Amino acid sequence: MDRKLSRRRTGANGGVLVLVLLLASGAAGAGNLYRWTDANGVTHFGDKPGPGASAVEVGPLNGYRAPPVPASSPDPRPEKAVGQPKVVMYGTEWCGICKKARAYLGRNGISYTEYDVEKSARGKRDYRRMNGAGVPIFLVGGQRLNGFSEARFERLLDTGDQ
Repeated sequence: MDRKLSRRRTGANGGVLVLVLLLASGAAGAGNLYRWTDANGVTHFGDKPGPGASAVEVGPLNGYRAPPVPASSPDPRPEKAVGQPKVVMYGTEWCGICKKARAYLGRNGISYTEYDVEKSARGKRDYRRMNGAGVPIFLVGGQRLNGFSEARFERLLDTGDQ
């Protein structure tokens, strides 16, 4: 008796396995899915009807629909946005070179953190620890840049630690 019960369970599990495999292979989405029970009481599933088969309604496998991907990115430097090293700027509100640097960063979509070395407690503390002697000072990845030049900054950005 136990052996017969065990076989019947295996048959049912096998039928479920066949159903899962059919669903995963896309056969169910291509047409009807059929279910039938053989003379031994074992339920079968397939894409072609067996003797005494009845069609089985199958709903969508996955209700999630991914949002559309935009054709182009608004970021002017998308290749830098993903792997861009961390950029920190120490400057002042009145510094002309700092203003030029901010404009460059904004124009190129470079995200950064800025600390004012006169108004921010952290800015003052970090500036002292770095022995700062002028502004701006940039930290890009693990490297430092005193002052600002687009060419030097881009080189630093390209070689900065991730």
